[in-house]
Amino acid sequence: MKLLLTNDDGIDAPGLEALLQAARHIGEPVLVAPAAAHSGCSHRVTTDGPLRLQRYDETRYAVHGTPADCVRIGLHSVVPEAAWVLAGINHGGNLGADVYHSGTVAAVREAVLHGRPGIAVSHYHRRATALDWHRAAQWLVPLLSDLTNRPPEPGVFWNINLPHPEAGMQSPEVVYCGLDPSPMPLSFRAEGEHWHYNGDYHDRPRVADKDVDVCFRGKIAVTRMQLY
Repeated sequence: MKLLLTNDDGIDAPGLEALLQAARHIGEPVLVAPAAAHSGCSHRVTTDGPLRLQRYDETRYAVHGTPADCVRIGLHSVVPEAAWVLAGINHGGNLGADVYHSGTVAAVREAVLHGRPGIAVSHYHRRATALDWHRAAQWLVPLLSDLTNRPPEPGVFWNINLPHPEAGMQSPEVVYCGLDPSPMPLSFRAEGEHWHYNGDYHDRPRVADKDVDVCFRGKIAVTRMQLY
């Protein structure tokens, strides 16, 4: 099974390498990822100029464009036979309202528009504690195996958020849950005419048993997203 892998942190991001290691257990992955980071770019695509495609080898390509651009070029020319599109592992959560500005989630949403099922994967990050990407890949393998063996549903993709527990803790419980509709805090600091957002991601509002709450409580949040 051919898999198209991308992200929004850039082709050299450790999270993409972790996703690659996990994806090799379920298929034949080909990387088509942004040459540079595009975090928070949402579903922007490039239609008014050329997109440069760099070939590193037969399974690794860099696009000088957005995550959605990567999926478009990937499905058109690089790996048109891809059965699934996987995006991530994003450095930081894509929970609740995050899915609307996330380049990681947008990549999978673009895949769904072209009739390909997809899975977006992100890793919540607590302050001042490094992420264990090897551990994240191990958590992901059974989840990828389960989800890619399910019959694809038109217009549906999956959004996975890994928690950030203490080192040495057992594998987290997997919880299938809904998307939290709560907005991010409206909090800004003014400096003259300039306004700086200073809302605290970690103290964001949450609804019990939705994805933000599940992930913040140390469990893997898996959310079924319906595009149409």
